Amino acid sequence: MLSLTKDGPEYVKRMETPFKPSKVTLAEIHSVVPKHLHQKNTLKALFYVLRDVAAAVALYKIGWMIDPAVAFASERLGLSSAIGFVAKWGLWALYWHWQGVILAGWWCLAHEAGHGTLSPYNWVNHAIGYSMHTFILVPYYAWRSSHHAHHKATSSLERDENYVPRTRSDYKLPSESTAHLVDYHEIFEETPIYTLGRMVFMQLLGWQYYLFSNAMGNPMYPEGTNHFQPSSALFKPHERNGIIASNVGLSVMSYILHLWAKEVGFSYFVKLYFIPYLLSNHWIVMLTYLHHSDPTIPHYRSKQWSFFRGAVATVDRPLLGWAGRVFLHNVSHDHIAHHLFSSIPFYNQPQVTEAIKKVLKEDYNFDSTNTFRALYRSFTQCCFIEDDGDIVFYKNKDGKAIRVLAPEALNGPPKKLA
Repeated sequence: MLSLTKDGPEYVKRMETPFKPSKVTLAEIHSVVPKHLHQKNTLKALFYVLRDVAAAVALYKIGWMIDPAVAFASERLGLSSAIGFVAKWGLWALYWHWQGVILAGWWCLAHEAGHGTLSPYNWVNHAIGYSMHTFILVPYYAWRSSHHAHHKATSSLERDENYVPRTRSDYKLPSESTAHLVDYHEIFEETPIYTLGRMVFMQLLGWQYYLFSNAMGNPMYPEGTNHFQPSSALFKPHERNGIIASNVGLSVMSYILHLWAKEVGFSYFVKLYFIPYLLSNHWIVMLTYLHHSDPTIPHYRSKQWSFFRGAVATVDRPLLGWAGRVFLHNVSHDHIAHHLFSSIPFYNQPQVTEAIKKVLKEDYNFDSTNTFRALYRSFTQCCFIEDDGDIVFYKNKDGKAIRVLAPEALNGPPKKLA
C-alpha cells in the first residue's frame, strides 16, 4: 500500500502529461464488451442482497454482545478497568467500521437497483432499491432521478448534477491577469485545523447537506433546491409521485427508529445504528467525490463535451481493497465502466473494465494513491476553475492548475459517435 505522503505513479504520470481528449469512439468501446455481460440475473442479485442483509444483521447481533461480553471477561479474568475500557471501545470501533462499510454497500446495491441492473423486472429493482435506501434514510426515487441526470451529463459544466466546480467569478476573484497570490490565499488559505474540520463535516454530513441544499450541485438551480420537495426544479412533473413515496418511506423509517431508540435507549441507538449510519455516509461521500474531483481530470463546456468524454473523465480507485470489491460492489474499482455501461450489473463490471482498458490505453484513468491522501489532495487542491475555456482543470490555492492542455487538445469538436 502506498503511504499517506506519496502519490500513485498513475497520478504522477497524468500530472506530467499534457491533456488531449481521447481519439477513441463510443462505437469502439461498445465493440469490445461482450453482449452476455449485459444480462441481468435476478437470483444472483438476490444472493448479494441477502448476503449483505445477513452480514448487517449478524454484526448487529454481535454488537449487542460487546458490553456484556467485556463485562463478563473483566469479572472472570480480573482485568483492570483500563484494559476493559480499551477492549470495550476497541470492539465497538471494529463494529462501527464494518457496519458502516456494510451499510455503504446497501447504498451501492440500491444505487444499482436505481439503474435497473439487479433484475430485468423493474418492480424487483424498485422494491430492493426503495427498501435498502429507505433503511439508511436515502430518498430512493429522488436521488435516482438526479443521479440519472448526472450520468447523462457527467463532467459537463452546464448540465452535470454533482460536484460541479465553482468558478473564479463565483469567488469574486480578480481576473487571472491582475490577481496576486494574496488574492487566492485570502479565499483558500486555511489553518490545518479548519481544513480538517471542513473535511470531517463533508465526510459525515456532506451527503445530507447535499440532499437538503443541493450543495456542490449545479448552480443553475434556484436557491432552496433540494431532494425532498416534489415540485423541486430537480424533478420532472411525472416524477413527483415517486418523490412523495420517498418522503413517506423516510417518515415511516424515522418513526420506527424513534420507537426503537425509546425501546433500547439512546446510547444503544447511537452505538448500534447512528454511528454506522454516519460512517456509511463517509464512504458514500468519499467514493462519489473522488470519482469526479481530481486535479488531473478535466471538465468540459458544451463545445467540447460529449457523453463519452464525460464518462471517461472520472477515476477508478481501489477503495478499501478487497472489502471495496466485496461490500461496495465494485462501484469505486470500476467506475469508468459503470459510466460507460450503467445498465451492466456490477458483478460483470470488472470484465468490462479489463475490456475497455485495452482500447482506452493511456486514456484510462486509474489512481493507486492511498484514498485518504487522495481525499485530502482533492479537498485542498480542487479549489476553482476559470470562467472561460472549453476544457478546464481545477486550480489550487495558488491559482495554478497542475495539468495543462496539449496544443492540439482543442482541434475540433467531439465526434458525433463519441
